Amino acid sequence: MENGKEDKMKGSANKAAGNVKEAVGKATGSEKTEAKGKVQQAEGELQKGKGDAKEKAKK
Repeated sequence: MENGKEDKMKGSANKAAGNVKEAVGKATGSEKTEAKGKVQQAEGELQKGKGDAKEKAKK
């Protein structure tokens, strides 16, 4: 099981990767890639929130 900091780091990385994917989709005109990027960003945000919640629960 991951701790809060790991979740936050992975969430941030996922969000950044999704941002890049969305930009590539926009640049290439690929709506599918752009949509996948948006989904990945949302997943990253959720994962980051999960990490925040775990850290708050520890205190």
